[in-house]
Amino acid sequence: MDQAQQLRNIVKASNVQRPLARVITVTSGKGGVGKSNVAINLAIQFKKMGQRVIILDADFGLANIEIMFGAVPKHNLCDLIYQGKKITDIITWGPMDVGFISGGSGIAGLSNLSLDYLTYIIRNLAQLDAIADVVIVDTGAGIADAVLEFLVASGEILLVTTPEPTSITDSYSLLKALKRHPRFSEQDTQIKIIANKVEASEEGEVLFNKLDTVVSKYLKLPITFLGTVPQDQQLSKAVMQQMPVSLQTPTAKSARAFETIAAKLMNKELSSSVPKRGMAAFFSHIVASRKVNI
Repeated sequence: MDQAQQLRNIVKASNVQRPLARVITVTSGKGGVGKSNVAINLAIQFKKMGQRVIILDADFGLANIEIMFGAVPKHNLCDLIYQGKKITDIITWGPMDVGFISGGSGIAGLSNLSLDYLTYIIRNLAQLDAIADVVIVDTGAGIADAVLEFLVASGEILLVTTPEPTSITDSYSLLKALKRHPRFSEQDTQIKIIANKVEASEEGEVLFNKLDTVVSKYLKLPITFLGTVPQDQQLSKAVMQQMPVSLQTPTAKSARAFETIAAKLMNKELSSSVPKRGMAAFFSHIVASRKVNI
């Protein structure tokens, strides 16, 4: 039996007779658009709706999530891979018991791991399905290979953009790179757009229409509009105080917007169309890009 088949069997065994977490990947074409802010506020809103939530910070080199959590994690994904820590050891619990896992540089080393190591990692990550209903993956910004690997592994992508012309252009560039990726499956992926830092909801709709026009014409890629998040003083204040605005000022315009977007994502009719792959399958895709074809 080759290594690819062995890993496929591990994933199948990990998924037997247990619920699978919904994996939502949040990304952006450029930095500074508020991607991590969107990720953490959606996590808070999901938690308010009774969901168990864990954020995986895959934005290597930056610590945006832990800064906003106001907590420094004792361990990260590297400790799971190289120090024999269990998945429960590397989860930091933040506001409202939203879990947080720091990715560190753990993913970069997957190509050098043996089958036994990969088995250990996948089986541990599969345990997240029993701990969380939703896992939010906060990727880096841009079209780096590491970012694209997370996106092709995800069945549900939230692309955060702003009205700035460069942000719209970079969002298109990201979608173009994703479309051209050899392992991208258009049929198995839902791409949803969030317009952040807008003055009014109409501005967000105009932004989406501009992006959708060029994406439809040149990429033939279906994207949907999820909603807008206004830039308000309460949001800026919350960021400065290292608190999610959804907790600090639930009545703020931005917090209400996050609440609306979260409710839309959790709409039974819409969410039922989202395939739940679980964390074992999600990471098997990451491994496949570096090791074998799974």
